[in-house]
Amino acid sequence: MSSVVLLSASPAGNSKTEALLEFIARRLSQYGHRTEFIKLRHLPAGPLLAGDSSDSLIASARATIAAADAVVVGSPVFKATYTGLLKVFVDLLPMDVLHGKPVLPVLTGGSVAHVLALDYGLKPLLATLGASSIGRGRFVSSSNILPATDTTPPSIDESVERDVIDAIDHFDSELTVRARSCPHAEAVDAEPLDPETLITAPTATERKPS
Repeated sequence: MSSVVLLSASPAGNSKTEALLEFIARRLSQYGHRTEFIKLRHLPAGPLLAGDSSDSLIASARATIAAADAVVVGSPVFKATYTGLLKVFVDLLPMDVLHGKPVLPVLTGGSVAHVLALDYGLKPLLATLGASSIGRGRFVSSSNILPATDTTPPSIDESVERDVIDAIDHFDSELTVRARSCPHAEAVDAEPLDPETLITAPTATERKPS
């Protein structure tokens, strides 16, 4: 069982990106992995923009990522790339924080025209953090993501669901291989985040018009 942090770089509360990450988290949990969700929009804007890594919430988020076995990074595409919210947070992370961790990048957007942001934007950003195992990832059109309702969890339109699940399953396989190669490794418990920031739960997945 691995500890997986899902990092949401969406500034919006009712976010298709977070719905996609919740879908991924639910499947990873079914495989026995521990999942933890960090919402960057809940970090204090002042210290974040000032580059103050000593702020307690920012320090806790940094520690959580450092202690994780793997990371899933999700962002909507704004102005042809990931959000500025993700960039200012990444600037506060150690250069090698993702070293040795499998990383799954996912992007959401209104048009398949943004698919290149995955290979030419998000993946290079993650590589600067020492990520040596970056999955193929997925770009998912926002129109194919169905947010949670009062009675149902988030879901993916059946036209692209299999493709998203394949990416998750490949990520799970990598986690399993990693765990077997490090049988005595134990996850380090990170300082807990503020409860508001946690949820305790380039191939484009675009096959129908937005």
